[in-house]
Amino acid sequence: MTTFVGRRREIDEARACLQRSRLVSLLGPGGVGKTRLAEEIAVRSSRAFRDSVRWIDLAVLRDAEAVPTAAAAALGVTDQSTRPVMGKIVDHLQGRHMLIVVDNCEHLIDTAAGFVSTILAHAPEIRILVTSREPLTVAGEVEFVIPPLTIPLVPTGNRAAGLARYESVSLLVERAQRVVPDFELTDDNADAVAQLCIQLDGIPLALELAATRLRSLSPGQLVERLDRRFTLLTGGGRTAVPRQQTLRALIDWSYDLCSEAERVLWARLSVFTGGFDLEAAEVVCADENLPEERIVDLLDRLIAKSLVGVDRSSSILRYSQLMTVREYGHELLVAREEQDELYRRHRAHCLDRARRCAESWFGSQQSSLLARLRTDHADFMTALDRSLRDDSEPTTGAALAVALRYHWIAGGNLSTGRIRLERLLQRLPASSPERGDVLWVTAWTALIQGDRDGAALHLSECAAVAEESGDDRLRAHHDHWAALHALFCGDTARAIALYEAAVSVHRAYGDDAAYLTALFQLAMAQAYDGRLDEALVTCGRVVEVADEHGERWNKAYALWVSGVAYFHLGRLADSVRVARQALRIQRDFKDKICTALSIELLAWSAGAEGDHEEAAVLLGAARTVWQRLGTTVAAFGPHIERDSLAVERRLRSVLGEDGFARLAGPLDDGTTIEQVVDRALAPHATPPPRGTSQSRAGGTTGRPESPLTKRESEVARLVADGLSNRAIAERLVISRRTVDGHVERILDKLGVGSRTQVVAWMHTREIPGV
Repeated sequence: MTTFVGRRREIDEARACLQRSRLVSLLGPGGVGKTRLAEEIAVRSSRAFRDSVRWIDLAVLRDAEAVPTAAAAALGVTDQSTRPVMGKIVDHLQGRHMLIVVDNCEHLIDTAAGFVSTILAHAPEIRILVTSREPLTVAGEVEFVIPPLTIPLVPTGNRAAGLARYESVSLLVERAQRVVPDFELTDDNADAVAQLCIQLDGIPLALELAATRLRSLSPGQLVERLDRRFTLLTGGGRTAVPRQQTLRALIDWSYDLCSEAERVLWARLSVFTGGFDLEAAEVVCADENLPEERIVDLLDRLIAKSLVGVDRSSSILRYSQLMTVREYGHELLVAREEQDELYRRHRAHCLDRARRCAESWFGSQQSSLLARLRTDHADFMTALDRSLRDDSEPTTGAALAVALRYHWIAGGNLSTGRIRLERLLQRLPASSPERGDVLWVTAWTALIQGDRDGAALHLSECAAVAEESGDDRLRAHHDHWAALHALFCGDTARAIALYEAAVSVHRAYGDDAAYLTALFQLAMAQAYDGRLDEALVTCGRVVEVADEHGERWNKAYALWVSGVAYFHLGRLADSVRVARQALRIQRDFKDKICTALSIELLAWSAGAEGDHEEAAVLLGAARTVWQRLGTTVAAFGPHIERDSLAVERRLRSVLGEDGFARLAGPLDDGTTIEQVVDRALAPHATPPPRGTSQSRAGGTTGRPESPLTKRESEVARLVADGLSNRAIAERLVISRRTVDGHVERILDKLGVGSRTQVVAWMHTREIPGV
């Protein structure tokens, strides 16, 4: 009765599974669309079976003993003898070539498993498609997990045209138009629609319930009320089974299928916001009533019931819950009156993990530590925000914010960190040691943002705290960042003196990470003080120490400073060489600051060598990275800004305003930092895709012209749909070797190194003719 939206890939893959196996189970959380997908697969597969398809719905059954009778009725078994029903069913199915769908098995899982096993054992030409929230665990079963519908990547900054490709948006709009015929997706409501789809996890049933509310609420009003989703999202069709008429009933169904221990873990897992690993679950959720050794088994059961999802993209598996499932779990946690204790354990775990990363920073694991910090970002922010709301926890929050300093700076989370650091300073007592540390970390973030006045205020107070407490270590941190402040204000002589003082104390206290950071910054001060040879010597010391310990973050910055010195010495080849070395390191770190500085340096050198078009492209790429970071090159002092502006003026003069704007326009929002780095390391390759402002500057309109041929565009679209080269060859009826060649040329033309980057490129282009 309604249109079927999306799921093209899932249909193709599930049908392929049915060709390989006689039993396929469609698994997923309630409301994800298992039944609807099974219907679509059955309709599309019916011609492949001589005796077509039969449907057995277990949703309305509560008694396991009623399963054979219901199945017999669905299968058309009419034998009136007194023989056991299963015997009649087996006789009826022997020799038949048929697809049987057994829908909604989770509440009768053992009986359903026995029923399916019996049929498969005695009717060799029968294939069975099952829908359930957990697998049957029958021999030969292929588990096919149904994901939610695709959702927008970001909640803000969306436009209607860009949202149309997401399945959740298409479903919401289509269902909304059934209750509000003139409803349209517009630029004005695009963000609200995106937020609805994101907050409802792309769950089809939740989206359909939300669509009925658009009869009386706008998308924006509905988003504002989603914190009451379980009372708001009601009103499913009168003919739907009860658990599909409200969102709460849907989750209640899962709750009823859980044991008491599973319910406890479900409740406790709700304290995690962005996901968790097994260690986190054991540390936070275990106690004397739920021993640590039981966590993995209970977690496995919740995964089997589709209440916890698994991310297998790395060697350490991570787990997560859909937002709706997590909010239901939080209600359980509050009902058990355990929320305060679980919040405390969660904060303690986040602090311990952040401290371990900070203490291990100086060494060869920096890129993996930074990746780990990024992975746990949402939970770090949740723990910090809870500390800020809890009057008894400001010191824990302060310790966590300081431990996350590399996450703020190297991880590109300047604004996020600065906001919370400033809020902590409003709560921490004056002259406390915790306040002193928060002050210098806040000053560091302020300096990188270009807020020198704000940094100066924090540094002044930090100096007073250090003086009052007699804390030499704190004084060294003050001197370190006061030196950076002086450098960014153009006072290189004062900066050098302060750096030299800080370096000696950092080294005396064995703070190797701070020592190396202060040392490369000292080299930057020396370079812009005209002491270029001294700067190169200092950078050499940083690189030497870094190489001894496998350290690369400070090394990358030292390489960049060396490049600046080489540039001013006129040694352009050396400048390019070390800047490219720094950028190669950034492939792992994704530190936007060092990335932007290094690309700027490559632009300066290209301009000095007379390659003006290349210089403009690189300068535009650097400016885009600065913009995404939330700062500009001007934040790094008048000396660097003068160098950058001098290059820009020369390029504008040579290329003309239109030519410069065309080449140096901002990159598309979908262009990743990895793509920017790859482009900078491959001079004169296809430039990264430019945004609409570049098109306007160049006097053109419409989408950027694709560098791909029509056939390459077709192959790229199939790559974006997740098909392997073999599957693409079968789809297009061409050889595997031909597809391999197409994919290789696509990667080369787009200047990317992976299929994932092709997906990102396709999503931002919507190549015409495909």
